Amino acid sequence: MTDHPRRVTRALLSVSDKTGLIEFARALAGHGVDLVSTGGTAKAIAAAGLKVSDVSELTGFPEMMDGRVKTLHPKVHGGLLAIRDNKEHTDAMKAHGIAPIDLLVVNLYPFEATVDKGAGYEDCIENIDIGGPAMIRAAAKNHDDVAVVVEASDYQAVLDELAANNGATTLKLRRRLAAKAYARTAAYDAAISNWFALQLNDDAPDFRAFGGRLIQSLRYGENPHQTAAFYATPDKRPGVSTLRQLQGKELSYNNINDTDAAFECVAEFDPKRTAACVIVKHANPCGVAEGADLLGAYKKALACDSTSAFGGIVAVNRTLDAEAARAITEIFTEVIIAPDATEEAIAVVAAKKNLRLLLVGRLPDPRKPGLTAKTVAGGLLVQSRDNAVIEDMALKVATRRAPSDAELRDLKFAFRVAKHVKSNTIIYAKDLATVGIGAGQMSRVDSARIAARKALDAAAEMKLAEPLTKGSVVASDAFFPFADGMLACIEAGATAVIQPGGSMRDDEVIKAADDHGIAMVFTGVRHFRH
Repeated sequence: MTDHPRRVTRALLSVSDKTGLIEFARALAGHGVDLVSTGGTAKAIAAAGLKVSDVSELTGFPEMMDGRVKTLHPKVHGGLLAIRDNKEHTDAMKAHGIAPIDLLVVNLYPFEATVDKGAGYEDCIENIDIGGPAMIRAAAKNHDDVAVVVEASDYQAVLDELAANNGATTLKLRRRLAAKAYARTAAYDAAISNWFALQLNDDAPDFRAFGGRLIQSLRYGENPHQTAAFYATPDKRPGVSTLRQLQGKELSYNNINDTDAAFECVAEFDPKRTAACVIVKHANPCGVAEGADLLGAYKKALACDSTSAFGGIVAVNRTLDAEAARAITEIFTEVIIAPDATEEAIAVVAAKKNLRLLLVGRLPDPRKPGLTAKTVAGGLLVQSRDNAVIEDMALKVATRRAPSDAELRDLKFAFRVAKHVKSNTIIYAKDLATVGIGAGQMSRVDSARIAARKALDAAAEMKLAEPLTKGSVVASDAFFPFADGMLACIEAGATAVIQPGGSMRDDEVIKAADDHGIAMVFTGVRHFRH
């Protein structure tokens, strides 16, 4: 690939985001570039004392239809699309009075921001850009001759090339800008199409597109031989895409994945009602607890599985205070994520220079709808977010004995946690804390036994006479297909069970519970998490 320089003699600028516009326009003028612009952009450039032609002077037509029609004209698109080395094209330009446009600067109407602020249907429609994407795609297609800029962060790269190449851009830069331009219009159209699907309550549109903006290029993916990057979608859900990192090493792919799991789980606990802490390892909670304060919640969560907590992710649902920060930093921790932190807590964490402290500002709403997507060979699996919460479920007592108030409180807690643990899931809980977690097993019986085994290990570490599963309650993310899984939980000491119900053998499971004097509650809602 040669440099293939193309001198910029005329630039068309039409931007909704005017960040850096005047400085860029002034620099272009300094290189002898003629400036053409539209509407508010032209007014801003003229107000800065720069010479600028309105696009209507170029086209011979005024802006019309509330600005919907202004650049959709042959004298604009001809100037962008004409191949400079093609005689037929240049002859057509001369015959029709079409002047070349060598640089296009467009950022699109703020559709995503308009939707994000909750604007009405008509406002959202009016913020769908038509002329902008058309021009961007035209310029990008003709990148052999035309440079296209879709955001202010690329202004300096263009100016650097003009300075280095006597007012010309190189093909290398134009190709890079063209690739970015197509990605931008693709992401823009994806946001619009997904918004339309939402308005129409269409869960399975004929075409589904997703687009995002780069947040961070990552050192590698799940493993060092895999490449990775992190992108933000138009869904402004509080969490890993909106956080502010105060200190610590750069987040890795696995850090981001695990931190997302931790923060989504802790968001299930209303901070106005209780303090809560979640410790995650490899995307699974290894300890979850409520408490009177964050310190108490953290200590209870850590007691569930202190071995797995080493090198884990800690999420809290309230402003991190110094007492909790001191306790958390006593063992090796990769990440702490919180809505906020006190200055004293920030100072405590600062002593551990590699520990990442992430602040988000607020918790995500566990009830809020949204989409999740997963790649499979040759396709995408897209589904609505699991936004079912235990408070909204109609619980049904299935056994002769109903749970006590204390058991019911712990059952709701356990099922809230089960939603965020990989299937098959068994959660033992006692006094609003997990005391055994079985995750991701092919057999629900194995999950029950592994969780009980971990509780035995924790009891030995804490020098307890018996594991905390004695007198606990248990939650299963899906129904028990046979009574054996529940019987394993009873053997571990559980006195009450919460599960979705719906098995062909529910009657057998209920009878086994009754035979052992166990209370069992059906939720009617499953929480598979693969």
